[in-house]
Amino acid sequence: MIEKAAAPAPRADMVRNRRLLLTAATEAFAERGVEVSMGEIAQRAGVAKGTVFRHFASKDDLLAAIMLQLLDRLLGTADRLQEADDAGEALREFMTAGVEALATDRAFCEVIGRPSLQHAEVRDAIARLSDIAETLTARAREQGAVRRDITGTDIVLLLGGIHQTAEPLLASHPQVWRRYLQLTFDGLRTPDPHPLPHQPPSRLNLTDPGLG
Repeated sequence: MIEKAAAPAPRADMVRNRRLLLTAATEAFAERGVEVSMGEIAQRAGVAKGTVFRHFASKDDLLAAIMLQLLDRLLGTADRLQEADDAGEALREFMTAGVEALATDRAFCEVIGRPSLQHAEVRDAIARLSDIAETLTARAREQGAVRRDITGTDIVLLLGGIHQTAEPLLASHPQVWRRYLQLTFDGLRTPDPHPLPHQPPSRLNLTDPGLG
């Protein structure tokens, strides 16, 4: 039987150009939001505009690639924290990493509600993040570090809520999100809490109009 030849490795210049484009786009989107043109991104990266489209067919594809980079970093943090001895501190560190990503990168926030959610890889990464958040939250519940009715989906949704609270102040007070994260986490640790008045969502629904 003839074995199928392995796919050739990407050329070094293609790998370098993709890295340059992702870095330039991430910086541009973080500074000015997602309205930056593909031409400006090419200029920042020091490549021809056509090079952008050889790597990314559209701005949505480029945004999805950036989204995946950011999600991969959070997934890496969450994976590392799953075996931490102090489950409460691990959950707090995960939440800190999540809110910090939102607070320091406008592209991360704006891309959430854009067509990047139609990319299967992005949806899969968000689903994995939700699953790991549930694991971290369950361990924190078991250790008595957070109230017993908190779920991983609650945690993921709270990350966006904390950022939205701080967002109007971030230009003049870039670290103010830490205040609201502390307030939120203290609420999660309330020793004798009132019952929550609504059942939690079982899982993030990425087709919910509120996320679009």
